[in-house]
Amino acid sequence: MPIEGKNDMDRIGLFQEMGYISIGDKYTTPGSKPFNEAASKNRQLLPGGSKSMANTLGGYFDSQCKRVFEGESYTDPLKQRRQYRMQQAKKNLGKAFLPSNGEKKPSGVGNYYGTVGGPITAFSAAVKARKAYTAPGKNFYTNPPKQGTGYGYPNLTLGKQYTYSSDDYDRAREMMKKESEGHKSRLKGGAFRLNLHPKDFFDGNPYRTDKPLPPLRKKEAKKEAVKPFKPSSPAKEPGGMKAGTFDPYPTHSNDLYAKRLTKSASAVKGGKNFQPPAGPKSYPIKSIMTSHVIKSVNPVTYKAVSLTSY
Repeated sequence: MPIEGKNDMDRIGLFQEMGYISIGDKYTTPGSKPFNEAASKNRQLLPGGSKSMANTLGGYFDSQCKRVFEGESYTDPLKQRRQYRMQQAKKNLGKAFLPSNGEKKPSGVGNYYGTVGGPITAFSAAVKARKAYTAPGKNFYTNPPKQGTGYGYPNLTLGKQYTYSSDDYDRAREMMKKESEGHKSRLKGGAFRLNLHPKDFFDGNPYRTDKPLPPLRKKEAKKEAVKPFKPSSPAKEPGGMKAGTFDPYPTHSNDLYAKRLTKSASAVKGGKNFQPPAGPKSYPIKSIMTSHVIKSVNPVTYKAVSLTSY
């Protein structure tokens, strides 16, 4: 029972302490409900006792024996095979093939004696008919033959002699000069230069760059020489202050926190603020044996669990 004068929050730190006997379900006495309630209501199936199987139909549902295939016709398999052979014989176009009486053996290589097809004209060794051979005529000859090799000697060829035509000495040079002048006269601008031509992986001049050069730096005035840093001798030891540092101790700035609300939203409405209990509270802890009993025994399996004593 809770102690008078203290609520559950102050005693154990809970809003409400639940009961430890049951979860609130109603208690039912054992044996109050029948085992099979449906068996005691309405009409039940009464088979009238068991029947033993015999030669009569007393132990069966049907009143008479029925055939598995009732009303099937009689078929003769010999008659069906005979009709099938007759239908296949009507499809033959001629007489049945009768082989020769005895096996015929060939008399040599390339002989067609004893074969079904006979000789094949394409494989025949007979010579095909050809036109009569006509011998070619003789070559023509000059009478009498002309002396000379043909190089540098006139009137030794079949055709007429070529006439002499004079050629200027600088004719090729003049033609090239004329073509170049005509080409330059047709140009409208300078030569086309493509910037996307392939380049080598490494440039010939390693100091060359495509970026513009930076502006020239102005000569700055000479600065006065700075005195070198000289540490203190002897070194200063930090004795709870900033005596051994380069910079003096920084000033402290007070940061103001946010303004504290005077009244909360619950206080404005008329209620009280929730304040948790101060300090840890004692709480009843169940034993390991009790937790195992709760897991194994529940409202569904409480009837099937056998009682054991520890």
